[in-house]
Amino acid sequence: MRLTLRQLQIFLAVADHGSTMAAADAVALSQSAASAALKELEGLLGIHLFDRIGKRLILNDNGRMLLPQARQMLDAAATMEAQFHQPDAADAVGLRIAASTTIGIYLLPHMLAHFAQHSASVPQVTIANTRAVAAAVAAFDVDVGLIEGPCHEPELRAEPWLADELVVVCAPHHPLAARDGKVPLADLRQAGWLLREVGSGTREAVEHALLPHLHMLHSAGEFSNAEAIKHAASAGLGLACLSRLVVADLVESGRLVELRTTLPRLQRHFYLIHRRNKLLSARLEFFMQFCRDWAN
Repeated sequence: MRLTLRQLQIFLAVADHGSTMAAADAVALSQSAASAALKELEGLLGIHLFDRIGKRLILNDNGRMLLPQARQMLDAAATMEAQFHQPDAADAVGLRIAASTTIGIYLLPHMLAHFAQHSASVPQVTIANTRAVAAAVAAFDVDVGLIEGPCHEPELRAEPWLADELVVVCAPHHPLAARDGKVPLADLRQAGWLLREVGSGTREAVEHALLPHLHMLHSAGEFSNAEAIKHAASAGLGLACLSRLVVADLVESGRLVELRTTLPRLQRHFYLIHRRNKLLSARLEFFMQFCRDWAN
């Protein structure tokens, strides 16, 4: 076998950066060495992997076919190296995790503080919306993901992790806050709702919970994080349906009120996700088990 990991590394660098010059900088090689390695790889496979558009190299159909296999092989090689260089499974140095926004801001810091009591280091953390986290796990950019919405990537394994309660809140001076008794569905249908962006797990969970009862949501504003939504709600811009974790502080201080409605109890699940064909190192297994234990 003449195919080398170095050739695959350079192939991925070119795919990510669009040129052999930028790829060479990324992998600390000269441009001539990077170009030669790419040429050798294409020669071994007997195909071209890129189309040249001006000065840029763009993946063609062959390159797109090779891309996930190359990422998988390099990820497995990196996992082997790290596993033997770090024999202590509790040491999370080099471990990469991604969390969707609500988990990453309101839950993960407390988890990692507890994890640090059992480990010499904590993982490197990326926070993004659910869709971006799933994409990062699928591309081997991170080792494991914690998401707050359904996972639609077929190459990922999604394990139900935590149950989360969603509540409907508004400002104390919002007209619906003054209603006696439970707010009926008709009033909720007419209200303006503050929503997360498309691709957010919270947005998908809210739509999944509310649309069967309200049929549509009148948007009063769209925001890229839950923190902005809850402050917009406290300012009176509209209703919000958010995790109890997110709004607990403003409800406690009286800046938000939880509406009593005729809706059923609203719940969603958080999920632990990883690549189906990923080699799970002892460190990754240790961290995932820590997450499972935390849920219990």
